[in-house]
Amino acid sequence: MMAYYKGYTAEIKQDLQRHILHGRVLHIKDVIAFKGETLEQAEQEFYQSIEDYLTFCKKLDRQPEKPISP
Repeated sequence: MMAYYKGYTAEIKQDLQRHILHGRVLHIKDVIAFKGETLEQAEQEFYQSIEDYLTFCKKLDRQPEKPISP
């Protein structure tokens, strides 16, 4: 499943052994990963991860990476 937020795209996959959903933001060099027990929780964690990433970059006075087209 794909999720989208503020121009970023994440792929969310299911881990059947651990009974969780996990995801990673695509098309950037920085690593942004997240997980959740439900789809709604995983999506919320994705949104929060992007917000945290943008805040982190701002604190470092660094431009966040913009997604590149695949």
